[in-house]
Amino acid sequence: MAAIEVHASASTNVLGMPAATFLRDYWQKAPLLIRQALPGYSPPLAPEDLAGLACEEAALSRLVQHDRKADRWRLRTGPFAESDFPKLGKKDWTLLVQDMDKWDADVRALLAHFRFLPAWRVDDVMISYATPGGSVGPHVDQYDVFLLQAQGRRRWQIDTDPGAPRGFRADAELKLLERFTPSHDWVLEPGDILYLPPGVPHHGEAMDACMTFSIGMRAPAQAELLVDLAEEIAAALPEDARYADPDLREASDAFEIDTAALARVDQAMAAMQSLDAAARRDWFGRFITRYRSAGEIAAAPRTPRWPTVEKALAAGGHLQRHPFARTAWAAASDHGPEAATLFASGAAWPMQRASAQLLAARELLDAAAVAALDPGALAALQSLHAAGHYRLEPDARTRR
Repeated sequence: MAAIEVHASASTNVLGMPAATFLRDYWQKAPLLIRQALPGYSPPLAPEDLAGLACEEAALSRLVQHDRKADRWRLRTGPFAESDFPKLGKKDWTLLVQDMDKWDADVRALLAHFRFLPAWRVDDVMISYATPGGSVGPHVDQYDVFLLQAQGRRRWQIDTDPGAPRGFRADAELKLLERFTPSHDWVLEPGDILYLPPGVPHHGEAMDACMTFSIGMRAPAQAELLVDLAEEIAAALPEDARYADPDLREASDAFEIDTAALARVDQAMAAMQSLDAAARRDWFGRFITRYRSAGEIAAAPRTPRWPTVEKALAAGGHLQRHPFARTAWAAASDHGPEAATLFASGAAWPMQRASAQLLAARELLDAAAVAALDPGALAALQSLHAAGHYRLEPDARTRR
């Protein structure tokens, strides 16, 4: 049986073992505590910064308070007012802000440690700040998560029993477990990482004022996939594509749905069944790169025209991708051995493989990178820039 706790060393990555070993023995199989995965880690922002962002309309923030005497939980969603925080007291509350990798470049840099996973599987980095005793209660997540202790100490308890009860409390807004009996109990220090696969009951509680960074994976439900695919297919069907029965015979029972009718239903649904691999690939690429929140990227009021962009790039400027843009690429071998499709925030762009790889991976593009693009990729970049997916940074000192 694989160890549940390891100690990383300076010679290993954040996993404390080769990525292949982790994926074989732990990924979606077993929890793992990695001591000092990032030794000496210090968060790039203060709790006050997090609270300030939670006051912004565009931020996705929540506040969880626990009344210990009554064992009652209260959930509030942002945006919050600055005056809200001094009223909360000094213990038993937690502030959570999602998508911090989109708001802060230094937080986003953490994702470089997780590139052994497909980038499109990563959802976001959520940051929680908790006062002593702060918690969101015992619960179960349906996605993989890496919990990095960034500041202070947090006690984590988990239950590895496959038969552990999964019933929820009826008296809480949060989906809290009605019964929770931990099998493991740890206190995490700054730099420690706890990996949890989907479905493992867990409970974290701040020992002192602390910050925890949650690197969560995107795991769409099968129902979500089916609904989105059905909507995609339905949008492409003509209005006159309907259930039809030109071979209808006199009914022996007018109220019976007979086998012939069901066969015609199957025929009417043939569009779902006959979707080829290329169509499924293009649908999924568009689906998985759409930002899960309702917000959309919009062009700035004064987006420069492309000739201006070219001049700025030649002078040492850069194009910076919008932090809320999601990208991925896939080979399109049905269009040639080097053909590919770039997916960006729900749109698809045909181009050559090398260009798709470059645009998917690079957040900053300089003149050399743009010059390396094939014509199809350059046209895609121009359209993406016009739509606000890239911002011109004329300063040549822009950080890579």
